[in-house]
Amino acid sequence: MSRPFLTERQKQILDFIKSNLRSRGVAPTHREICERFGYASYGTVHKHLKLLEQKGYVRRHWNQKRGVELVGEEARDTSRVPFLGVIAAGKPIEAVADNEEVEIPEHLLANRVGDHYVLKVQGDSMIEEGIHDGDLVVVLRRHEARPGEMVVALVHEEEVTLKHFFPEGDVVRLQPANHLMQALKVPAEDIRVQGIVVGLMRKF
Repeated sequence: MSRPFLTERQKQILDFIKSNLRSRGVAPTHREICERFGYASYGTVHKHLKLLEQKGYVRRHWNQKRGVELVGEEARDTSRVPFLGVIAAGKPIEAVADNEEVEIPEHLLANRVGDHYVLKVQGDSMIEEGIHDGDLVVVLRRHEARPGEMVVALVHEEEVTLKHFFPEGDVVRLQPANHLMQALKVPAEDIRVQGIVVGLMRKF
């Protein structure tokens, strides 16, 4: 069966969403789509996304900053990745290994040969990045991070947390994405990066 026809602009927006998912692991925000295509109003973006949803290319999640996911043939390729338990996005807690696996779209992987795993988020300290309590984050296992990257960090060799990573001399600032919460500052020697967040899921 042939797929519904896309206008040139609808195809460009769909390709932009795919590109963001491949390179960043998250869909673009409405603001980023506006800036990319020179729109002055979010209403134009809403119109195009609504049509893409009606034609079966994407699914929208209301009231979420990056609430667009690919569906159908666009999201067909998947991989099975270990699920390692729960991680706090509000305060540090221990991530628990459960020896389970989840199936995730290939486009959420930073690269297909990397070592990835999935954690379930608990708390709302990353809510301004569109990460909500109960979401699943896809993590590329890595032990170094660049300033500003979202990391899974082992603190004091016993607790694991999800935050933005900012080295500041002998201290590392673990910054939440919630203006109501304070940053966590920890001696650099007491921080171990466990991975970099590369994707986000709400269903699996």
